[in-house]
Amino acid sequence: MSTSENHLPGLDLTGLREHIDRERPGLVRDVLRGELIEGGRSNLTYAVTDGTSRWVVRRPPLGHVLATAHDMAREHRVINALRDTPVPVPEAVLLCEDDDVIGAPFYVMEFVDGTPYRTAEELAAIGPERTRGVVLGLVDTLVALHSVDPAAVGLSDFGRPEGFLERQLRRWGKQLAASSSRELPGIDELQERLGKALPVSGPAAVVHGDYKLDNVLVGPDDQVKSILDWEMSTLGDPLTDLGLLLMYSEQKGDGSPVTTSGGAPGHPSPAELITRYTERSGRNTSAIAWYTAFAYFKLAVIAEGIHYRYTLGQTVGTGFDRIGALVPALIDRGLSTLQEG
Repeated sequence: MSTSENHLPGLDLTGLREHIDRERPGLVRDVLRGELIEGGRSNLTYAVTDGTSRWVVRRPPLGHVLATAHDMAREHRVINALRDTPVPVPEAVLLCEDDDVIGAPFYVMEFVDGTPYRTAEELAAIGPERTRGVVLGLVDTLVALHSVDPAAVGLSDFGRPEGFLERQLRRWGKQLAASSSRELPGIDELQERLGKALPVSGPAAVVHGDYKLDNVLVGPDDQVKSILDWEMSTLGDPLTDLGLLLMYSEQKGDGSPVTTSGGAPGHPSPAELITRYTERSGRNTSAIAWYTAFAYFKLAVIAEGIHYRYTLGQTVGTGFDRIGALVPALIDRGLSTLQEG
């Protein structure tokens, strides 16, 4: 049996190869090599190849996480369930929940060749017309996801839509308490104000939980080829996805490491994205300011958790040293979005 030739933090390629050979004999034909895919700030993503075929491996981060925050089985289940729908997802290859194989649960999926546009500068390079098409296509793909009948794809028990927003707010508050080591002025006020203004949710849908431009791969035809990073997916209020997408579509020039795309020439305005989603989904988006403010709160909590792991030396990759400075700005923007709404 051939073994791996290189070592990756968090991924034992020898253990991975042996497991794939047991579960999918003949799939891997030669020595496995791999690399960490940059860009992810949470679950770790690796590209692996045997020189002929390519796959992607996903595993939880190396350090401090909530028990439910990085569930490999959930990611694997949802992409497997959506494979025969209009929603573009990678093909699931296998799931391993045995920590002993590589040191953590993981799953393997097909490698989809596409472009992850992460910044306004990357969009600017393709020009205003194509940028507009890509971003509107992102909205249309979100509408397709939210149009899937969960029961029809075996996901009727994938979450509990009743009381979803209240539980989400409480969950992110707990995550903040578990992942913060410093004072964050305004964060308690933001959480309290969100709690006092909870909207009434419309019909439930499969929610991605982190839907944004750099969590999809775009093909040469500027169509979305694959939605990635399903770690926070569930059944719930689909407007949480739209609120997050709007947050990442706003123009912010603070030089932060968090992805924003709104400054690219040709990028549709948040108002236009709301209109397109509303018309194509038929959903009531009148309370969208709440959902956008909630997105700022969630991102502040996530960023603070990443900052906390960085201070403990438990992150892999680059850019983590800048994350902590972003949190206060996210809190302020969340408060002002609620006020504007």
